[in-house]
Amino acid sequence: MIRIAIADDHPIVREGLRRIVADDSGIVVVGEARTGEELKAVLSQAPVDVILLDISMPDSSLVEMLQFIREHHHTSRVLVLSVHPEDQWAVRALRSGASGYLTKDHSPDRLLAAIRRVYRGGKYVSDSLAERLATEAGLGLTQAPHERLSDREFEVLCALGSGITVKDAATQLGLSPKTVSTYRARILEKMNFSTGADLVRYAAQHGLIQ
Repeated sequence: MIRIAIADDHPIVREGLRRIVADDSGIVVVGEARTGEELKAVLSQAPVDVILLDISMPDSSLVEMLQFIREHHHTSRVLVLSVHPEDQWAVRALRSGASGYLTKDHSPDRLLAAIRRVYRGGKYVSDSLAERLATEAGLGLTQAPHERLSDREFEVLCALGSGITVKDAATQLGLSPKTVSTYRARILEKMNFSTGADLVRYAAQHGLIQ
């Protein structure tokens, strides 16, 4: 029996996921969470084999949640669910400890297949993304500028790229405005940008706006 936890702040999404897995007699939902803190509580109360984790939790970044799970619940596999394109988020999620990445527009059968694969210890991405990654590795293609950022720099880029202020980004990420400003300066330098407008434009062009 595969024990799963569903972590998503949208009740309709949680209900939909619960109904999908209910049709599979080999899977049982042992807990649900609306926030990162609720997910931590669920993980402390019952063994969980696979976590269905939304990429955007209200109180925790994806990287923070993956790090927590890796350090405190390393036997739990994480399947990240997202509305964001695979080619922008999947690789970073996998590098941070996720076992799979699935966009929410896939079929229920694909979701169940992904759950089984990560439960068995495998990695899950779509065939198209796996092929693209293999091609890029074989050809030695250069990374996009944002792919060279650290995880925290990437989070700050996505926050500021949505057009919010440094202060609002600091609140969203649980950092001080001074720290966000420092990361902003690093990002501008690494990506050879001059202004915040450059960040917003880049984020929009590459589908990084959360």
